[in-house]
Amino acid sequence: MDFVARSKEVFQVEIIEIQRVANRIGNEINQVVELIYAHSGKVVITGIGKTGIIGKKIAASLASTGTQAIFINAAEALHGDLGIVSRGDIVIAISNSGESEEILNVVQTLKKMECPLIAIVGDVNSSLAKQADYILDVGVQREACKIGLAPTTSTTAALVMGDALTVCLMEKRNFKPENFALYHPGGALGRRMLTHVRDCMTDVVPMVSEDTLFKDVIAEVSLKRLGITMVSNKKGKVIGIITDGDIRRATQKYTDFQNLVAVDFMSPTFKCIEASLMVNDALEIMDRYKITTLAVVEKEMEDAPIIGILHIHHVYGFAKHY
Repeated sequence: MDFVARSKEVFQVEIIEIQRVANRIGNEINQVVELIYAHSGKVVITGIGKTGIIGKKIAASLASTGTQAIFINAAEALHGDLGIVSRGDIVIAISNSGESEEILNVVQTLKKMECPLIAIVGDVNSSLAKQADYILDVGVQREACKIGLAPTTSTTAALVMGDALTVCLMEKRNFKPENFALYHPGGALGRRMLTHVRDCMTDVVPMVSEDTLFKDVIAEVSLKRLGITMVSNKKGKVIGIITDGDIRRATQKYTDFQNLVAVDFMSPTFKCIEASLMVNDALEIMDRYKITTLAVVEKEMEDAPIIGILHIHHVYGFAKHY
């Protein structure tokens, strides 16, 4: 068997089925988003087997993006885990057939607890759908496997519906990058977005005067190991920057290095960033201008003194060892 071709066929089957599900989405998603957004309690997601695994992922996505959500396995719920559920909590039950005995038994109790019930279900005429207050239809015509039994397209459809719900709620809540970082402090992205420039800049500022000889400029850049040096005039005002690139270009442009001084080959403009800004802001500037260092100032204003240098290696090194 050509497994390359078979793999592509699986992708194609799932893409087609997901598109069919997408085409059926209607006003019910608006109702569900508004319900959850207005709710002050938690969202409880339940499922069993493969849908339970999908439910765990959906609960995790919601919880990490501003919606208080937990997952309980339907079978475990029948043996005590229902104690997690408070009266009035919103419940999302996931079932492809809509006939899973464990889920239906849980639903009976949840209805007595006056919990609004959202069914993510593959059969809108199923027992689960009939008991639900809101239905998100994820029915598919076929699974990707040839015997049509292994949950493939059906679980993918439920997963994508959960992603759609998560994204809609994020946008409804105006969930911002800094909010995401707050819920993800353990990841490199979260650390960068919670870290200020001041936290990982160096307070060593390489500096040469405008009349510093070429060889001494190289010595300063090498000694401070930041790939740059600032250039000041006789009054102490910073008037430019010399980078490794400036040095390389000077070696190509000039032949008489003995009398070459800093002002001859420096760049008169350079990028600054305030120490109080976030490291992620610094990375955006570096990426936009294709640079690896920023001069750090307390306040970005004319003639502001440079208090440090932020190098891209400091950013990633800090995030790694934070």
